[in-house]
Order: sequence, then structure tokens, then C-alpha cells
Amino acid sequence: MLLRASPAFSLLANNGVDAQSLSSPNSLSNSLTSSSSFLRIPSAKNPNGGFSVSAALPESNSRPLTGVIFEPFEEVKKELSMVPTVPQVSLARQKYTDECEAAINEQINVEYNVSYVYHAMFAYFDRDNVALKGLAKFFKESSEEEREHAEKLMEYQNKRGGKVKLQSILMPLSEFDNEEKGDALHAMELALSLEKLTNEKLLNLHQVAEKSNDVQLQEFVEGEFLNEQVEAIKKISEYVAQLRRVGKGHGVWHFDQVLLQEGDAAAA
Repeated sequence: MLLRASPAFSLLANNGVDAQSLSSPNSLSNSLTSSSSFLRIPSAKNPNGGFSVSAALPESNSRPLTGVIFEPFEEVKKELSMVPTVPQVSLARQKYTDECEAAINEQINVEYNVSYVYHAMFAYFDRDNVALKGLAKFFKESSEEEREHAEKLMEYQNKRGGKVKLQSILMPLSEFDNEEKGDALHAMELALSLEKLTNEKLLNLHQVAEKSNDVQLQEFVEGEFLNEQVEAIKKISEYVAQLRRVGKGHGVWHFDQVLLQEGDAAAA
């Protein structure tokens, strides 16, 4: 918004400072010190329009501020001319590149694919002949969390004026038993790999935002995803280390019970 003021000399004169006193630095200093109202002083770069304001005594607050003209639409003329009139074009979109829009849609697809795999793991461990309820609950919650991430990205895409384009989701595995490692360790190692892949994709998204100089998107990725992703990698890494210790027998059942109790305690 542009702000234009009357010449500084006339404003100073209106507030009790003689314009002729500006010819002497000492006189100007004395005038400024003795003045009890706010003062406007010419700027060196803009002697006709620049001014600064100092504190005023209460009795001077009633004096009107004269010589100021507001032109609220002067600086938005360019933006007004760029407001789209076609119904299919977003009105909210601003400095949001096609590269960022495409990267967001790619990350949405990543989150949905990971959610789909976790849901398949939930179904496997929930079988009556597997019956590891702690692992089933853990992977079900993990699936829901990844789906929430996808929805959060979709909401952000709409907020920035982009278009959500959902892509195909690959069919996940339905069997997770492994002759050497067992099903629990094999599934948890796969989960760790998926979390690291998701983190790598998020870092790529952040890099695209950085190249596009999209500070807001960088902040969104950092604040909503990256820290949580690092914590998830640490937690699942610990689960993998524990399952490697307990083997494939009774230790897996004990691990599952502890995991189930931890989930119940967190819910409470």
C-alpha cells in the first residue's frame, strides 16, 4: 500500500517547528527536543516525502494527521490483472510451480502404497492360524497413519491451488512367512524398509520445493512429516533388533504380547 505525505517542511511547520530552523543543525536539534508533538523529518533520499514519527504528548493526540493520502489499490494492480476468470483455474494458487504440484501427487501415491502394504500385514497377522494380535494392531494403526498422511497431502494440494491426481496402487503381498527369519521379523524388516523409502521420498519432495524456492512447502514437509518419519524409523529399528534376539519361537509370542500391551497403554 502506498503512502504519500505532504512536504516535510509544511508538516514541521504545522507542528510548531519553524522550517527556517532546518538550516542549522543545532537549531534543528533544539526544535526537535522542545517540540511536544510528533515530528516528521525529511529523508536524505526523499526530501519531499520521507518522514519519521516520534512519541507525542497526550494533549497532541487530538491533532489531525494532515497531508496523508492512501492509495490501497496502487500496488495490487498487477495482482488484480492476474486473477483468473476461467472457472477451472484455481483462485488461490500463488507461486506454486508445476514441479511442486507433481511432487505432491507422487508423495500421495507413495503414502497410499505403503498404507496398502501395512493393511495387508494387518490382515495376515490377524488370521486365526497366525494370531499375533499385537503385530496385527501395530500394522493396522500404521496403515491408518500412512493414509492420514496421504489425506493431509491432498488437503495441502487443494490449499495451494493444485489438483490432486490419484495414481494406481500396486497389489501388496499377502504372505509374510519366511523360512529363515519367521513372519514377525520378516514383516518388521519390510516395514523398516518402507519407512526409509518414505523418508527418502519426502526428502526428494523437500528438494523440489527448495529448487522452486517454495519456502512454505519446505516448512510444511519439515513440520508435518520429517521429524515423525525419523522417530518411526528409530522405533521400528528397535523392534527389528529385538525380534532378531528372540528368534522364531516363544519369544515372538512374548514380543507380540508386549507390543499389544504397549498399544493398549498408549490408547488409554
